[in-house]
Amino acid sequence: MDQPPKAHLRTEKDLQQEKHAASRVTIIGMVLDAALGVIKVIGGTLFHSHALVVDGIHSFTDVISDWVVLAVMRLSRKGPDDDHPYGHQRIETLGTLLLGSILIAVGAALAWENILRLISGEDLAVPGWPVLVAAGISVASKEWIYRYTRHVGMKIRSDLLIANAWHSRTDAFSSVVVLVSTVGAMVGYVWLDTLAAVVISGIIIHIGWKFTWDSVKELVDTGLSAEDTRVLRAIAMDTDGVRNVHELRSRRMGHDILLDVHLVVRPEISVSEGHQIGMKVVSGMRDAIDNIRDINFHIDAENDEHTPHQTDPHLPSREDIRHLLSQQLGELPPHSRLRLHYLKNRVHIEVFLDEQHAAPALTTESIREVLSPYPWFGSVRVWVSAS
Repeated sequence: MDQPPKAHLRTEKDLQQEKHAASRVTIIGMVLDAALGVIKVIGGTLFHSHALVVDGIHSFTDVISDWVVLAVMRLSRKGPDDDHPYGHQRIETLGTLLLGSILIAVGAALAWENILRLISGEDLAVPGWPVLVAAGISVASKEWIYRYTRHVGMKIRSDLLIANAWHSRTDAFSSVVVLVSTVGAMVGYVWLDTLAAVVISGIIIHIGWKFTWDSVKELVDTGLSAEDTRVLRAIAMDTDGVRNVHELRSRRMGHDILLDVHLVVRPEISVSEGHQIGMKVVSGMRDAIDNIRDINFHIDAENDEHTPHQTDPHLPSREDIRHLLSQQLGELPPHSRLRLHYLKNRVHIEVFLDEQHAAPALTTESIREVLSPYPWFGSVRVWVSAS
């Protein structure tokens, strides 16, 4: 089975190559569909096969879908721009939705017409043997174009092209139905030909509904399955340095997946260590699911997923605290530094001093005395390092 390549940020050259590959296979399919449609409609009309005529109309819907693919692929393979920073792949989703809607409409019209023909009980002619030849040619050629189109669709990561490939395979399925029904009609069950036309119409409707529903789910940002989400969460939780995972959100854009995840780490680590932990999580997730295009991770110092009031943005800044201390205890000496931890709506302070620069006024007790009246104060620790 073909497997899509791992997602990567595609260059303009990549996008142009993908567009060329999609256009080439689509044009080949369109020429084949048009030829088969003409053969089947004319053959079905001349040799009394309603099923083959419907199958021919099905082939002409393939031609329409090929035109849709050509137009949409030209637009969706454009690179990101200021208005579409994630690219234009949602245009492909919209094209798939349009294709599915066309299939549903065509299938419903054909089904209704042939159901009325069955109900009316009109005299039906026995199909001629050329119907078998036309159906056989259709089965072989449509199965070939299905495999070719699907291979290209998987290679360039195009849901629209894959959907068009499956549309081609439904034409092969419907031609098989024509073969069986024609043989049945030739041995005396003439009504089988019209029944087959209804069955083929149902196949068209079913495939159209699948394309339409999948596209609607993507356009409303439906996330990954519960199983895939559990896998990604487990990867993050198993990464060294991650204490908890919350707000793991996903959405699709074409064949690609976009993720947002919040990672809880130890509050005392550095910013760079937190970022490195996040990058390890990203690497593990990309190895597990190969069509993840973009992962935005947020590093949290505490698990605030179920906290009714997250950290107040109006808590004092570094400069505010430095100003309070300098007013009461004098300016901080050279080479000193503050480390602030904003946890549970409190500010926890660490002061690092160099023993070569005396600061007798800066002690744990003196700083606590200055800051304890403030409701946001949490704790203080003073560290003195030797040179």
